[in-house]
Amino acid sequence: MNVPTSLRVIRWLCAVVFVCGIAGIIVSSINGNNEGWVVTIGLTTTLAAIILIIASTVASRQRIGAFNEVAAEKLEALIETEVGRGANEESLRNIVRRAVELGRQSS
Repeated sequence: MNVPTSLRVIRWLCAVVFVCGIAGIIVSSINGNNEGWVVTIGLTTTLAAIILIIASTVASRQRIGAFNEVAAEKLEALIETEVGRGANEESLRNIVRRAVELGRQSS
């Protein structure tokens, strides 16, 4: 899988924050049991997890299945419209199949 460089950097930074966060929570819990530090480090680690989730979601190249279904329904409606105008349905569907194959080869 080809991961963009910026996403790779975000993943590494989040991993560093996670490791430092775990160590920070342990050290601050042992060293005087200061709830303020523990909560602050915990929230920072949580924020890094949220950033990682958002960055991975935004960088994802896969479409949500619902969007694919909507696109398929629109395409089917266009085919039906053209067939209603007198186009040959089989040749039109062949054109669509070839276009889909070309799109898959290009991506």
